Amino acid sequence: MKTIFMGLQLKSPVIVAAGPWNRDGESIRKSLETGAGAVITETIVSEPILDVRPRIAYNGMGAQNIRLYSDVQIEGWEREMEIAKSKGGIVIASVSAHTPSELAYLAVKMEKYGADGIELGISTPMGESLEVVASDPEEVYQMTKSVVENVKIPVMVKLSQNSTNISRVAKEVKRAGGSGVSAINAIRCILGVDIKTATPLLPTYGGYSGPPIKPLGLASVASLAQAVELPICGIGGIESYENALEYILLGASAVQVGTALMLNGRPHITKIVEDLDRWGDENGVQDAREIKGNALEKLKSFEEIKVEPITCKTLPISCAAGCDNCIKVCIYGAVSRILDGEMMIDSESCTGCGLCTFVCPVDKLYLNW
Repeated sequence: MKTIFMGLQLKSPVIVAAGPWNRDGESIRKSLETGAGAVITETIVSEPILDVRPRIAYNGMGAQNIRLYSDVQIEGWEREMEIAKSKGGIVIASVSAHTPSELAYLAVKMEKYGADGIELGISTPMGESLEVVASDPEEVYQMTKSVVENVKIPVMVKLSQNSTNISRVAKEVKRAGGSGVSAINAIRCILGVDIKTATPLLPTYGGYSGPPIKPLGLASVASLAQAVELPICGIGGIESYENALEYILLGASAVQVGTALMLNGRPHITKIVEDLDRWGDENGVQDAREIKGNALEKLKSFEEIKVEPITCKTLPISCAAGCDNCIKVCIYGAVSRILDGEMMIDSESCTGCGLCTFVCPVDKLYLNW
């Protein structure tokens, strides 16, 4: 399944996101070999800083990281890009800075070194200043404009879900001449605290990523697709081809995968790409743009939702022995077991909230629309 994103012809809508897995030319080349449509470099800055140790924590659901930027000097990226692109492939350079002129300087350098596009990483959840920038539409406009005026390759801006109005920020990206946006960046977090030692798992605030932030990413992409005509790259919790399709159906032209690679290795990217291709073949979809945004028309405002007399019903299939999930979660007391162990729904008490249909392990329950 191919796509076009910011004018770039991608052989797959799956892009390997910026991160330490793309820290130099050799690692980028390996990421390109997964079959991904493009690879984004680890975020490049003017003055790299040493890594702290430890810097990554994981709780079985999501990950927190406090690694900031690439430790390769900007001049060193000339050689790294030569290695990265030695066998072909599309490489997008992620750059970050605190001023428009510094950001433009880095972007110009990376264009000279062979980058096919630029991603402006101006929404890091680590520290304070860049997170503030990501919430300021005028600041985003100035930074984007400075880069766009100085390079000939496409420029996208990585947006933060922490912004008070992400759509307004995206509109400023478009006004500045940006070619697209990516959403969302990791979420500012503290993953947890060791209660025995009263010590946070990592010593400072970091970026939260992985499956738990997917609902936030999906909502952001849908909001952007409805508000501004810009190509969107969806990010957040993508672990499978189904997750990638969710983002595309809500308006993304491409998606980025990072944490799933970190936790499962590069072969996981290949699996997502191949599964997406297989799904496309089975469903007659050769280009992601053919299905882009198909779910948006079913996304209504709260005021548009009609209150229907919907209640829960049961299917004539065997119930999971001793499960009782539906009984436990029904706050209306509408679900019970009868003598033969079968589930019974009291239609007078059931208000059609739908929760029981999601917790049933055998899909026995459904809402009668």
